[in-house]
Amino acid sequence: MNSNSAERRTGRATAWCGFLCLALVLSACTSAGDSRQRTTPPANSAAPSTGASVGVPPCTPSVDTLPAPPAGYRLVGKDVAVPDAPVLSAETSGEADPAARLFAKWGLVVRAGRVVDLRVAPGWQDKARLGWGRTGIPGATATVHACTPEGGQAQWMAFVGGTWVARAACVPLIVTSNGQTDRVNVGIGTPCDKTTTP
Repeated sequence: MNSNSAERRTGRATAWCGFLCLALVLSACTSAGDSRQRTTPPANSAAPSTGASVGVPPCTPSVDTLPAPPAGYRLVGKDVAVPDAPVLSAETSGEADPAARLFAKWGLVVRAGRVVDLRVAPGWQDKARLGWGRTGIPGATATVHACTPEGGQAQWMAFVGGTWVARAACVPLIVTSNGQTDRVNVGIGTPCDKTTTP
């Protein structure tokens, strides 16, 4: 009787051990499959900040995500919005570069998922600088990569930065995105008007 009970207990223990081993094997397979799926980004997700994709710049750090460009902004082409104010106030920047003596801080708003190239217009390379979403020396050109945020909910992204100038001026900027190039004038310390010649 005791030996039969012992055999039944041993049989149950063996079956239970087999069940546990099978469960562990299945969960290990499922976990590996799940982790592989999680590490593969969806088609519209943000590119890694290292810029691993060939030919794609790293994501530019944004300060906000928005459903649409905010009030007080105007569209430049289809993918970029800039302040609609006639004048953006400029203050002494402290930069050594003579072309960056004054600075007007303003946010650039870019459609999520777009890469935008901005530059000061020809003839302005020694008079103005620009930059958004990064620290460092202002330049005559800047690239903003508005990686689509996780979840893909936001349609637009805001980037902190602005424009530097040698002196108050109406600065012409060239904006290129998605194969389209547009030009926009921005009043830095002085308004742009119809008589302004870039």
